[in-house]
Amino acid sequence: MKRIFCCVALILSCLSPLAFAVQAPQNPAADTQMAAKTQVDINKADAATLALALDGVGMAKAQDIVAHREKIGEFKSLEDLEQVRGIGPATIARNRDKILILPKE
Repeated sequence: MKRIFCCVALILSCLSPLAFAVQAPQNPAADTQMAAKTQVDINKADAATLALALDGVGMAKAQDIVAHREKIGEFKSLEDLEQVRGIGPATIARNRDKILILPKE
């Protein structure tokens, strides 16, 4: 009886990871495409969202954007982003269609 239980447990432990692999295939290309189509409000988004949505903006630059926003206040234009260390005209141009600046509600 103990052998049967061990065999069943072994079979179930082998099948469980396979079930997850079949149910949730990983597709990094789809995640990248989704991030490329995403628009983000730079006055409301957190650092993780900014890093995902904006090309050439990693977590450190995204955290700098959030810190600048909290210290100075909301961004009024795209060009205001140039005040953030590491963000220049090329980064803004690359992300112009992804960045939103929505009015306060």
